Amino acid sequence: MKKTMIITGTLLLVVLFGIVAILQHPAFGRSPRAERLARILQSPNYRDNQFQNLNHTPVTTAEGGRLKTMWDFLFGERPDLKPETALPVGKFNLHTLDRSEDLLVWFGHSSYFIQSNGKRFLIDPVLTSEFPMNLMFQPFKGTDGWKPEDIPEIDFLIITHEHWDHLDYGTLKEIRNRTAKVICPLGVGEYLEYWKFPAADIIEMDWHDQYQADETLTIHCLPARHYSNRLFKQNQTLWASFMIEAAKTIYISGDSGYDSHYAEIGNRFPHIDLAILENGQYDKDWRHIHMMPDKLPLAVKDLNPKQVFTTHHGKYALCKHTWFEPLNNALQLSELQISSVLMPQIGEGINPFEAETQQWW
Repeated sequence: MKKTMIITGTLLLVVLFGIVAILQHPAFGRSPRAERLARILQSPNYRDNQFQNLNHTPVTTAEGGRLKTMWDFLFGERPDLKPETALPVGKFNLHTLDRSEDLLVWFGHSSYFIQSNGKRFLIDPVLTSEFPMNLMFQPFKGTDGWKPEDIPEIDFLIITHEHWDHLDYGTLKEIRNRTAKVICPLGVGEYLEYWKFPAADIIEMDWHDQYQADETLTIHCLPARHYSNRLFKQNQTLWASFMIEAAKTIYISGDSGYDSHYAEIGNRFPHIDLAILENGQYDKDWRHIHMMPDKLPLAVKDLNPKQVFTTHHGKYALCKHTWFEPLNNALQLSELQISSVLMPQIGEGINPFEAETQQWW
């Protein structure tokens, strides 16, 4: 008995030390502190020791809670979760681009590059599969061709929130020296500063803050309906959507379920040229924090943009729906003729203000 207890205790210690060692990896970042924490505590969106959505937003509505949701996801039946063959992916040299060209390049999921009004924007880039990222997400066949070294000099890196599929240490450490400014919600700047981004280059905003980059460009931080939990304590950093207001006005929804903020944003910005909306990794059990298919047309009607591009699909299977269902959602959206819908292949360079709908899957 004593020998068994010693062996069991030793194994538990080994596991414990292993967990502690893993959590020391820089990808896990660190919690907000000092002046950043003080600013968070003063935010009107931080109440009851955490950031809050505009309206009551349970992360999951599953009867069995998060554990049952995770169990069903891991062991439930999920046909066509991933494509059987490699997806068609384009590749070209972004380093040689003419800055006067309007361009959108989607890298899959929620990562994309925009060039507009002479400025370059990179949004939520996840272009590596390093540890510990590779323990959680495996890209679809053929979708991992774009790498951090393919990214040119960037004027604005925009991070919408801290979740692993949007904030990738492996990518950011490689593009740090090619990034002029980082735009992010409150608290997320702690990760960037920890990862050696200069504090002076991090523009950290609360909802309804704005950053006047120059006389032609304003970036607005706006509400979203989501949550944060990269570390143990939930909702200690903010999640957000963003509006790029320049010669062309571009809305970036980030991860967000449908809520009243879409109508409010549409009223405040009545001339949106391009709306980039979440469409994928949704489920009825977490219908408040991701965009359900029946709510996507409502969000588009609220925003009334000229063009729509949907993301959060095409690279990872983080939910139970088929890999192509979000693409069909976008196709059906185009049939409603609310706005023109863009559906580029991963890695295809398009003019986001002129391109038309094309079905490629």
